[in-house]
Amino acid sequence: ERNSAIKQVASARFGVTTEYLVNATELQIKIAQGAKPGEGGQLPGHKVDEIIARTRYATPGVSLISPPPHHDIYSIEDLAQLIYDLKNVNPRATISVKLVAEAGVGTVAVGVAKAHADLITISGDSGGTGASPLSSIKHAGIPWELGLAEAQQTLLLNGLRGRVRLQTDGQFKTGRDVVIAALLGAEEFGFATAPLIVEGCVMMRKCHLNTCPVGVATQDPELREKFAGRPEHIVNYFFFVAEEVRELMAQLGFRTMDEMIGRADVLRQTTSHHDSKTRLLDLSALLHIPEPASVTSSDDHARHMIRAQNHGLADAMDHRLIDLAEPALVHGERVAAILPIRNVNRAVGAMLSGEIARRFGHAGLPDDSISLRLTGSAGQSFGAFAVRGLTLELHGEANDYVGKGLSGGRIIIRPPKGAKFLPNETVIIGNTALYGATCGEAFFCGVAGERFAVRNSGATAVVEGVGDHACEYMTGGTVVVLGRTGRNFAAGMSGGLAFVLDASGDFATRCNRALVELDHLAEKADQILLKQLIERHARFTSSARARHVLAHWDDAVREFVRVIPSEYLRAIRSAPEESTRQESGRHG
Repeated sequence: ERNSAIKQVASARFGVTTEYLVNATELQIKIAQGAKPGEGGQLPGHKVDEIIARTRYATPGVSLISPPPHHDIYSIEDLAQLIYDLKNVNPRATISVKLVAEAGVGTVAVGVAKAHADLITISGDSGGTGASPLSSIKHAGIPWELGLAEAQQTLLLNGLRGRVRLQTDGQFKTGRDVVIAALLGAEEFGFATAPLIVEGCVMMRKCHLNTCPVGVATQDPELREKFAGRPEHIVNYFFFVAEEVRELMAQLGFRTMDEMIGRADVLRQTTSHHDSKTRLLDLSALLHIPEPASVTSSDDHARHMIRAQNHGLADAMDHRLIDLAEPALVHGERVAAILPIRNVNRAVGAMLSGEIARRFGHAGLPDDSISLRLTGSAGQSFGAFAVRGLTLELHGEANDYVGKGLSGGRIIIRPPKGAKFLPNETVIIGNTALYGATCGEAFFCGVAGERFAVRNSGATAVVEGVGDHACEYMTGGTVVVLGRTGRNFAAGMSGGLAFVLDASGDFATRCNRALVELDHLAEKADQILLKQLIERHARFTSSARARHVLAHWDDAVREFVRVIPSEYLRAIRSAPEESTRQESGRHG
C-alpha cells in the first residue's frame, strides 16, 4: 500500500530500475516542472543520508547533480524511443509526459502526441515547493490556463486531440479551478499544495533546510513526530471540491465531465473590473476553438481522448524472447538461444526484463539464466533495463541507448566474425549508452559514441574508446576505457571510478577536472580490480586490444589514469573512520 501508482522518470534517472518501473500504473517522463522549468538540481552532500543514498544508488555524503536535460531526448524521435522503451518494460502502464506551460508548448504537445504518449501534463508556474529556487518560483513559466489553452487548440488544429489525454496542474484549490480547466480542455487535474496544507503544511518555504516545523518535508525523526495529518483530511477536502464541481456543472447544464471538456465557448471574460490595466486584457485567444486543418475521420474533431495510442508492441521481438525464456521463468532452468537481429528490433530485452522483474523483483534470476546470442545490427535501446539473470551477447553493432537503465544484466557487444576493421578504432555502439544504469556489467569490443555512461550509478563497463562527455554526472560504478576519449570527460562526475588508458599522455587536456582528481594506479587494489575487468573483457569479447594490454601489463598499468571525484574520495576515506567511531561508541 506504500507503492506509488505514478512513477517519474526524470533527467537524473535516480533509482529508476526495472523493478521501479514495473510497479506503477503510470510512468511520467518529467521534461520539466512548473516551478523549476528546464533547470537541473543539486542535492548537497550533507543531505544525502543513508536512506536517500540507498534509494538513489549513491554514496552517503556525496552531492548528487541532476542534469537539466534528458540526455536521451534531443528530438521528438528520441522522446518517442523513450516512450517505447518504458512501454516495453511495463506494457500495462500509461506513459505520460510532463511539460511546462510556456509560449510554444502547443507545438511541443503535438510532437509528444505523435510520439505516442498516452497523457500530456501541462504544469503551470504557480505550484512547486519551498525547495525550488525563489527566482524560478517568481519569474519562470506562465499560468496553466495559457499553456493548457494553447496545447488544446494546437492538438485540435492537428486532429490529434482524440488520441491523448490532457492533464494540468499549478495551484489548483477549488472546484471552480477544475471546471475552468475542463472547459479549456483538461481531463485530469493535479492537486499538490492544497492537499499538503490540508495535511498541516504552513508554507514556511524551508523545505530545503530539513527543518519543517510541522513534519511534512523533513527526515528529522523528532520533527516528523509533529506531523498530524490523516488520510481522512484529504478525503474530506476532495469531497468538497467534487461537490463544488457538481454544482457548477449543473449551472452550466452539463451532465458528465466528457460533455464539458473543451467547451471553452461557455466561458466569458469578466468585464466588471475597475482596474484600468485589467480592462485592457483580451482573453479571446484563450477561448478560441479551432477546426482541424484537415479532416480524415470523425476522430479529428474530438475535444477529448476517445481512442488509445498504438504503441506498436505487437511486433516487438521480446514476445518471442519471453516464449523462449519460459523454462527459466517458470522452472528455473537455464535457457540459451542464438537469434538474428535487425535495426528495426528496438528495445530488445526490455519487455523480457520487465517480466523477470515483475516475477522476481530487483534480485532477478541467477547469472546467465537466460543467455541470448544475437547476430546482426541492433536497433535503439538494445538491452535497455536488462535485469540480473539476462545476458545479451551481440555479434555485430548497435545504435544509441545501449544498456539504458541497466539493472543487473550483462551486455556483450563484439564485431562479427571476419570483420576487417580494427575494433579499437571503430564505433560499435551509438550515443548515450548506459544512461542511468544502476547495476550490471557491459563489455564493448569497440568505440562508443558520445555521453557514454552518463549518470551511471552502479554498472561496470569496459569499452575501447569513447566520444565527448563520457561519465558525465556519474555517481557510482566503474568504467574502463582502453583507448582515447573525447572532450569533457567526467563533467559533473561526483561518484564512481574511471580508468583510462592514456597512451598518448594528453588525457588531462580532455578531462573536465572541476570535480575530479587524476592520478596513476598507486594502490594495489586498483591494479587488481582493473586487471580483473580487462581479463573479463578479453574473455567475453576476445578483444585483441585487451589481450595486448594484459600481455604487456607491467608497462600498460603505468599508462592508466584513475579518475575519481574529490568528494567521493573524501567520503570513502571517512567511512572507515565513522564506522570505527560508531563501534567505539557501542563498546564505550
